[in-house]
Amino acid sequence: MKKKITLTFLAWLISLIMFFPILWMIITSFKTELDAVAIPPLFFSFEPTVENYGIVQERSNYFRFALNSVIISFGSAILGLILSIPIAWSMAFHPTKRTKGTLLWILSTKMMPPVGVLIPIYLIFRDLSLLDSKIGMIVVLCFVNLPIMIWLLYSYFKEIPNEILEAVRIDGANTFQEIIYVLLPLSLPGLASTTLLCIVLAWNEAFWTLNLTSVDAAPLTTFIASYSSPEGLFYAKLSAASTLSVLPVLFLGWLTQKQLVRGLTFGAVK
Repeated sequence: MKKKITLTFLAWLISLIMFFPILWMIITSFKTELDAVAIPPLFFSFEPTVENYGIVQERSNYFRFALNSVIISFGSAILGLILSIPIAWSMAFHPTKRTKGTLLWILSTKMMPPVGVLIPIYLIFRDLSLLDSKIGMIVVLCFVNLPIMIWLLYSYFKEIPNEILEAVRIDGANTFQEIIYVLLPLSLPGLASTTLLCIVLAWNEAFWTLNLTSVDAAPLTTFIASYSSPEGLFYAKLSAASTLSVLPVLFLGWLTQKQLVRGLTFGAVK
């Protein structure tokens, strides 16, 4: 009993420590610029104001940036699923002696600094007229997250008994029917958690969005960065912009937390 209480206390303490920066950001968004830089910091002894949110919306069209983020993050996740499902299926159920090496090579691409390939990708996008386009961002973020999607789906698919798919083949199902009608329904929790994770990763991506977009396809990361200027950081307005940017994905995570936890314990970290 004592051990359980101690573990519960530690879990809450770690959770509060991790959530504190978000809480401080939200609190700061309701301060004036003078209160935001006050020393010692003002936690609750200040006059709240929503002026920063009005200024942020007046200066930048938040909903346009938010729509771009939704299109880019969901689009890259859907494209990633289309590509990663057949790859993970072939490696999980039809492995060869090169499968493990290929998986390690796929994972190794995540270890490469993005700045190392920025110039060639920028030049390719320029020549293909994909700079500052939603299609271009969907493609690049899809390939950025593709290694993670392949590894997660491979782990989930490995948990499914091969005998089930063999029985389906005996009944006359082709490869497409095997994947669509049997494999995907059985691995639905894993698919859901993989999709949610990649949506969050694409939503939070800043390096590629700041370098490959400017106006038309600029998502919320560009929206936040616009509040950093040569004159300095406007902490209250920056906090308001950041709060508006993280609230949708926080709400999505809160709505889907059961599916996310269930999916993550389905196979990948089991």
